[in-house]
Amino acid sequence: MALAAGCDRAQTPTQETSAPPVTTTATAPPPPEVPTSDPSAQPVQRAAPPMPPAVALGAFEPADPVAEAATGKLTIEDMAIKGENGAGFVTERAAIVRGNDQYNAASRYADTMLIVPEQAVELRRVVEQTPPDKGASDAFCDTGKTTYIALAKVTEGDTDVIKLMALQGEALPAASAAGVALCKVMSYSATAKK
Repeated sequence: MALAAGCDRAQTPTQETSAPPVTTTATAPPPPEVPTSDPSAQPVQRAAPPMPPAVALGAFEPADPVAEAATGKLTIEDMAIKGENGAGFVTERAAIVRGNDQYNAASRYADTMLIVPEQAVELRRVVEQTPPDKGASDAFCDTGKTTYIALAKVTEGDTDVIKLMALQGEALPAASAAGVALCKVMSYSATAKK
């Protein structure tokens, strides 16, 4: 039998000289502390959601007999609507909708206010109201209270026309809202601002 070459046991393998193995003794960092509430810390203040922009602000003259009878001259402010006859409505902006949107299951803003379907309509919720100095207990609704006011501004030549629609009902006016009813629709006007 022949032995394979290179299997000479007399040869000793060459040993490489190397440094002793390095041992690490570093420990893992401690786990992060679990946050706890500090009763002495002030609560975090968060920003309020953005408020929809106003469609129209300023003083407007009545442009139809319904507006003349309801309020006379009308002043629309950021958070209030005031009539010359003493009627007042403290309001908050609820939404910006379009003329094509429905305010109840059967009616659209565009059809009732006589505006185009793309027209922006500012919907305001009535927070508090003051009756006119004389006459009805509510300037816009003959029975009950006005709960929402819709405003649209249409520029006709050099005149801004404000279309105002008063609504009753506790639900936010929408296609699915139950009990939302129309009180009155009227128009006011002023010289357009350039």
